[in-house]
Amino acid sequence: MAKVEVEIGRLIRRYQAKTGKLLTIGIVESATGGRIADRITNVPGSSDYFKGSVVSYSNEIKINILGVKKETIDNFGVVSSQIAKEMAQGGRKLLDVDICISNTGIAGPSGGSSEKPVGLFYIGLAAENQCLSQKCIFPGNRKKNKQDAAGASLDMLKQQLLQCLAEKGWKINSWQILI
Repeated sequence: MAKVEVEIGRLIRRYQAKTGKLLTIGIVESATGGRIADRITNVPGSSDYFKGSVVSYSNEIKINILGVKKETIDNFGVVSSQIAKEMAQGGRKLLDVDICISNTGIAGPSGGSSEKPVGLFYIGLAAENQCLSQKCIFPGNRKKNKQDAAGASLDMLKQQLLQCLAEKGWKINSWQILI
């Protein structure tokens, strides 16, 4: 089976063939530190649809560059569904893309608590008229948690692209992605 980042490129090309519009994507990463953007840019031709990324590791960058509200951080903490959504929305606007994914999390080995354990990540996605987040908890070490969060973020993007195609009346089976 093809890597998810290759499937994403193929789905974007299918969407373009169906609609005449090339979807653009952007990434806003915190805890994964650039791993998602690295995986996407390893796909030949990704420069056609991938506009860029921001690694917003500090709260200062989240607030001053992405427009995350300090009040949201104060009320929910930086590792939260609300922050993942605000990061994705801010990234979508800043990067001027159709779809932006984000993540925030606790990679470990320290920084966790009983409420927010090591391995907790929130993945955000913002698209036209849609903003959502997904909670994930990974059981690995720091490196593995970051890898798993990057993979889960790409999976979420892939599912969004499948939904976009379905909304355009194009039925897709998983084997068709590989063609």
